[in-house]
Amino acid sequence: MVNNTLPDFLFDLLFSPAIQLTIALLLDQRFGELNRWHPLIGFGRYVKWLEQKLYPVKNSSDGKKLVSGSLAALIALLPVYLLVTFVAELPAIGWLLEVFILYLVIGKRSLAEHGGYVSTALKNGDLEEARTKVGWLVSRQTDSLKPPEIIRATIESVLENGNDAVFGAVFWFIVAGAPGAVIYRMVNTLDAMWGYKNDKYLFFGRFAARSDDLLNLIPAQLCALTYALFGNTKRAVHCWFSQGHTYKSFNGGAVMASGAGSLNIILGGSAVYHGQVSQGIQLGEGSFPETEDIDRATALVNKGIWLWAVIFLLTSLTSFYFH
Repeated sequence: MVNNTLPDFLFDLLFSPAIQLTIALLLDQRFGELNRWHPLIGFGRYVKWLEQKLYPVKNSSDGKKLVSGSLAALIALLPVYLLVTFVAELPAIGWLLEVFILYLVIGKRSLAEHGGYVSTALKNGDLEEARTKVGWLVSRQTDSLKPPEIIRATIESVLENGNDAVFGAVFWFIVAGAPGAVIYRMVNTLDAMWGYKNDKYLFFGRFAARSDDLLNLIPAQLCALTYALFGNTKRAVHCWFSQGHTYKSFNGGAVMASGAGSLNIILGGSAVYHGQVSQGIQLGEGSFPETEDIDRATALVNKGIWLWAVIFLLTSLTSFYFH
């Protein structure tokens, strides 16, 4: 049925989630990440406090670590979910607050800036600065990385965090509004802090890690598809399906394999985490990445998320018009 009442149609469109997403992306593009008082930083401190209070005593069983970690994750997430749900439903201002919340959880400009810091340092020949700046993006040891390793680590982080900080958050906003986007980013944070496969976190962080895997299952595949559309599509799809599932992280493998294939570069290989060497598989096909490829990786994220915004806007427009 066609909606013939133009004012109603325009009103519905103006206050739609698609417009909220567009405004949030524009805010992120204009202002970037808050330098102070960012809620994700506060949440990270809260998570550290919870770990101190709830991590089992030394020599506890694996089962106790699993239960304690699961309980800690739920205690971390539930108050945030309830608060954001309450705020989003406030009369008159709830819609605007949802826009602001979405702006806070999207990290598109911040990701581009961090990649740019590394790229600029490398172009200036400042290796120590490049090592420092790539250390802001990755959890691996960076103090002895050589330029090719710095470039590879930066591009891998841009591609993977493109999903975590941008596409995944937007996907869950589309599915479940601001509460969905916030919980997704909170689970990302828990996984980043507790998701390591070492003696301390293997069981304590398992609930967080598995939750992150589950929430990323669909967004990561959509992100991989998006990366493929803005480069060598045939090679990206081939790498995505032939290499992605062999990576240590199914979701991360799909995203990075597709992105590397799209850019015609090779990623993967060994890296040092907490003093231990981790051997990784090759992702992508083509040549080894150069400094300029950092900016090309950032462009995949930027172009892709605006494509999502346009598709969401056109879908909403069509839906409202024919409602």
